[in-house]
Amino acid sequence: MQASINARPAPPALSPEEQKARAQITPEMIERLVRGFYERVRADDLIGPVFNERISDWEPHLQKMFAFWESVALGTGRYEGAPMRQHIALPVSKEHFDRWLALFEQTAQEVCPPDVAEYFAVRAWRIAASFEMGIYARRGEILPTRQRPWSPGQSL
Repeated sequence: MQASINARPAPPALSPEEQKARAQITPEMIERLVRGFYERVRADDLIGPVFNERISDWEPHLQKMFAFWESVALGTGRYEGAPMRQHIALPVSKEHFDRWLALFEQTAQEVCPPDVAEYFAVRAWRIAASFEMGIYARRGEILPTRQRPWSPGQSL
């Protein structure tokens, strides 16, 4: 008898623009992005308290986030965890997600070349939409799916 394998579908092929952006990303760039982003988060008056009340030792959290973003951006598979489980019960609203995205995009634009910042932003929006949907569904609420306002001619 053959064992069942829980296989994930293959990720969609990257566009040439995405391949070009991805080729520029390094673990060091991800570390700068993550550290810069969480520095802003910790100081933010809206989302800072949500994080600061739950994280007392930031370095282990940052190390997890480096692995998470390497997995998201580079497909390394370094991150092993269940991020939705960690976020599902958080006392957050649409405004928290809006701020998270604004801070993330601002940091990416400062740390990364424009096409790489866009590559990260697209993925951050997808993650935010998924988390927001899951959190609200757990509360028995349905929200419209978060959509990022796209710029004309933008293909990422």
